Amino acid sequence: MIELLITMAFEFFKTGLFAIGGGLATIPFLTELGEKYGWFTTETLSTMIAVSESTPGPMGVNMSTYAGYHNAGIIGAIISTLSLVAPSVIVICIIAKYLKKFKELEIVDEIFRGLKPAVVAFIIAACLNLFITTLFDPSKGLSFELINYKTWLLFLALYCFKFKFKDLHPIFIILIAGFCGVIFGL
Repeated sequence: MIELLITMAFEFFKTGLFAIGGGLATIPFLTELGEKYGWFTTETLSTMIAVSESTPGPMGVNMSTYAGYHNAGIIGAIISTLSLVAPSVIVICIIAKYLKKFKELEIVDEIFRGLKPAVVAFIIAACLNLFITTLFDPSKGLSFELINYKTWLLFLALYCFKFKFKDLHPIFIILIAGFCGVIFGL
């Protein structure tokens, strides 16, 4: 158990250090953790994302908490969450101390200009993976069973519903989607 907690602390610290761009940027790292350690499947990752998006708080933190709890209970949730957040706190403290120096350096601006396309690429790749695993079932091969019809119908219905009722707050769409998931067994 101690070895698992140390590994989780290291991996989530690394994720927090390199997942520049917010919660969605953690998805590629979490995908790799699931594949490397078997801590969760792609389907579980989809569930983690859905739960993280529909609960208060930063998505990356919610996902790390969920993953930690899923694999090592409450202590795992605490360690994975603190490990994910620690790099940000450390970097912010350093930047706050030397803000004027960092702000005036052109190399810092150039670094961030270079990081933006990479972050976008990681997020797009993760979103495409999530899209495919949510709306299709690749384990079924090339057959009609490949398409998850219930999920597609819900996706299209909610998409149309959102455009019909443009002023509707997103929380209502999330609640409707959750309700439909329970009713239709998605």
